[in-house]
Amino acid sequence: MDVVVRAACGAVRGVARQGYCTFFAIPYAAPLVGARRFRSPAPPQRWDGVRDARRFGSSVPQPVLWHPGDDPECLTVNVWTPDVGTSGMPVMVWLHGGACMGGTAATPDFDGAAFAAAGIVLVTVNYRVGYEGFGWVDDAPCNRGVLDQIAALRWVRDNIAAFGGDPDAISLIGQSAGASSIVGLMAGDREPDLFRRAIAQSPGKIFVPVEEARAVSAMITSQLGVRPTADALAALPPEKIHAVQMAPVAVMAAEPGRWTLPNAPYSMIIDHELFDAPPWFGRAAVGTSRELVCGFTTDEARMFTANVDLSGSDPVDTARACGLDAGAVRDYRSGNPGLTDDDLHALILSDALFRLPALWCAEAAADAGTPTCLYEFAWQSPARDGALRACHGLDVPFTFDTPRGPLATDLIGPEVPPDFAELSAAMRNAFSAFATTGDPGWPRFDTTRRVHQIWRTPPELGHDPLSTSRHIWRHGPAHDRSPADAS
Repeated sequence: MDVVVRAACGAVRGVARQGYCTFFAIPYAAPLVGARRFRSPAPPQRWDGVRDARRFGSSVPQPVLWHPGDDPECLTVNVWTPDVGTSGMPVMVWLHGGACMGGTAATPDFDGAAFAAAGIVLVTVNYRVGYEGFGWVDDAPCNRGVLDQIAALRWVRDNIAAFGGDPDAISLIGQSAGASSIVGLMAGDREPDLFRRAIAQSPGKIFVPVEEARAVSAMITSQLGVRPTADALAALPPEKIHAVQMAPVAVMAAEPGRWTLPNAPYSMIIDHELFDAPPWFGRAAVGTSRELVCGFTTDEARMFTANVDLSGSDPVDTARACGLDAGAVRDYRSGNPGLTDDDLHALILSDALFRLPALWCAEAAADAGTPTCLYEFAWQSPARDGALRACHGLDVPFTFDTPRGPLATDLIGPEVPPDFAELSAAMRNAFSAFATTGDPGWPRFDTTRRVHQIWRTPPELGHDPLSTSRHIWRHGPAHDRSPADAS
């Protein structure tokens, strides 16, 4: 059955389902046409009449999930609400991952029905990725994908009451690149009036200096034969940029020690406007009125190494590529007896890319007085004969209770494990409680006791996660050390 909501942005027609309502593809910014593709998000035009919001809209330009000719009105939000006739419900805003290169909110992986059943209004957001979102442009601001997220949050603040949500009870939740945006905004104390709480699932080491971002983007624009201006780039169709955007990776991979993130062309840029530093060097003045849940998966990098033959690779090379010396490999082996070379490659990469950045974010937030809780997702996938273990992204289907979505099919397999529903409900109940009260149901993290939640069946508390890795990385690159370890 159709249902119409009249919000500040205009009237939208959604679908009333059993126990909740959905509204899809509502624009929060102007269409990505011409030079707007590479500029700050512009406000959308208010429409007359009732807009059809019953189907997902287009994804933003990217190599996958998008095709030439797709609707440029792609900066949109999707809303799941328990009841449009009520008010004051907590709101969660989901920011997807994708290494700043891809991802979309138009997918069943992020279905908000389970959160709506828990009394939460869930909003999912499309934001710019690739060069449009994170490439260097001489005459436009950096981090345009994050500026899109901020514009979407303003839309939520101004419109969500019409969908039953409380604009003063907004929580951000995101994974990977989405989580990195969240901890970056929190550490810089940006947009304090737009969200109250945050859940960051596997924030990553994807914050790079301006000079590095400019140099990487110059490799792309030189391939294209254009200057890095909004007008010059806008003259190129997105697919032409997509065809050459991985060219810098080959250059960076040859000298990985020179680059913060040598395996991807786009990152969050430390522009001293939106981000002043990596979030583990957050300002001491971070407001304590916000609360944070931060976490990582046990075997993050298994997503990337499971299908790679590493038999001819030396773990010392992997350590050096991550900025560590050969002695770190000895320390890893002594702290993890019986570790195979294959395991060691994955462990070093897991620590460098996600596990330690997540821990450092929790440490920085807790030391700054922000109420902080830490978790580790340790449930191991049966897919690919167990090779993935508890890999990057595996916690997302559990978060949304989407065991048959495309992501779950890839990371878990076609059969739903018998303990999936139990663990999914436990995680979602904790995140919903946090969005509602600020308490996910386990003790706060601090740098003395280091208590954290371990998500497996059954869930349990742990103490001092990543102890060995944390001590090894005390002597790692200065820009990667946590504030406590660097002192």
